[in-house]
Amino acid sequence: MNDTFRFDIQARDGQARTGAVSMPRGTVRTPAFMPVGTAGTVKAMYLDQVRDLGSDIILGNTYHLMLRPGAERVARLGGLHDLIRWPHPILTDSGGFQVMSLAGLRKLTEEGVTFQSHIDGSRHAMSPERSIEIQGLLGSDIQMQLDECVALPATRAEIERAMELSLRWAGRCKTAFGDQPGKAMFGIVQGGDQPDLRVRSAEALKSMDLKGYAVGGLAVGEPHDVMLAMLEATCPVLPDDKPRYLMGVGTPDDILKSVARGIDMFDCVMPTRAGRHGLAFTRRGKVNLRNARHAEDVRPLDEESDCPASRDYSRAYLHHLVRSGEALGGMLLTWNNLAYYQSLMAGIRGAIAAGRFADFMAETQDAWMRGDVAPL
Repeated sequence: MNDTFRFDIQARDGQARTGAVSMPRGTVRTPAFMPVGTAGTVKAMYLDQVRDLGSDIILGNTYHLMLRPGAERVARLGGLHDLIRWPHPILTDSGGFQVMSLAGLRKLTEEGVTFQSHIDGSRHAMSPERSIEIQGLLGSDIQMQLDECVALPATRAEIERAMELSLRWAGRCKTAFGDQPGKAMFGIVQGGDQPDLRVRSAEALKSMDLKGYAVGGLAVGEPHDVMLAMLEATCPVLPDDKPRYLMGVGTPDDILKSVARGIDMFDCVMPTRAGRHGLAFTRRGKVNLRNARHAEDVRPLDEESDCPASRDYSRAYLHHLVRSGEALGGMLLTWNNLAYYQSLMAGIRGAIAAGRFADFMAETQDAWMRGDVAPL
C-alpha cells in the first residue's frame, strides 16, 4: 500500500487545474466535490450510492462526532472508515466552525475554546491539540487545523485578531499532528473580507510547509463578489504544488468560478440539504419540486442522466412525494443532486484536460440561464 500523500497536477487551463491527490486509501481526482457526512452519514444516502456517483472522498465533522458517538468510541470500533463502511479517503474538519457558531454557549481563550453541547448542554474543551487528537481517533486521512471563523460583516480589528489566533493555533496543530505517513494536515487561511490579511495569513501558513491549504471564513455572510475577490488575493500566494480547498462552498456557479481561480477541492451541505427540502439541481438549472406546475409533469428531471433518480421518476411523482412529506422524496432528490454535482466535477476535469474550461463554463451557465421550461 502506498504510504505517501502526494498531489500531482495533470493539466492546466488558465488558473484552473486538474490533478490527483494520492493517499493510501485511494486517489481523489481534482477538482473534487466532497459530500458532507456530518455525523458519519451523507444524509438520505447509502454510502455505496455516494461512491457509485463518483465521489472519491467524503467529509466528516469533528464537532458532531466527538459528541456522539464519541471519538474514543469510534476508535474502539475500528475507526470511522470501518464504522461507516467507507474504505476510501475521509477529510475531517476541525470542529471550529460549529463551535464558533454556538455564540453564547462557548468561551474563547488563547488555549482553545470551551463550549456547551447543543444536544444536552454538557461542557467540553477543544484546544488545537485536542482537535487533532480527536481527528486521529476518528482515523481521517486529511485533518484540518483548529481555527476561529468570524462571521461577516465584522470589524477589521476583530478579523485580524481571529486571523492571528488561527495562525498560532495552526502551528500548534502542526506540532500535534507530527509525522503521519500517508496522511495530511491542512492549514486554513483566514482574514475575512480584508485582502491584505488574507495574504498575510496565506504567507504565514505557506512558511509552515503544510501538505495542503484551505480557504476558510467565506460563505459566512459576505457578498458573492467579495468571496471571489478573496480567492483572487489568496490563491496566487499559496504554493502551486499543494491542493487548495475552499471550505463550505457552494453552489454549482460558485464551484465553476472558484475553479477558474485555482481551487481544487470543495464541500457543501447544499446538494443534500436542498434535496431534503424539495429542490433539485440539474443541467438546466434549479427545479423546485414543491411548485404546483410539476403536479402533472410526466418528464423526469433529466432524461439524459445516468442516475436513476434523475432519469426514471416523473416530476409529478417527485412533486407528490415532496408535498406529502414522504422520506423517499428527499432521498431521490438528494441522489439526483449529488449525481449532478459529481457530473459537473467530471465535466470540469475533462474540460480542463482538453483546454476548453472557459467554453465549458460558458456553456454550462448558458444552459442554466435558458432554464427548465415545461412543455406546452
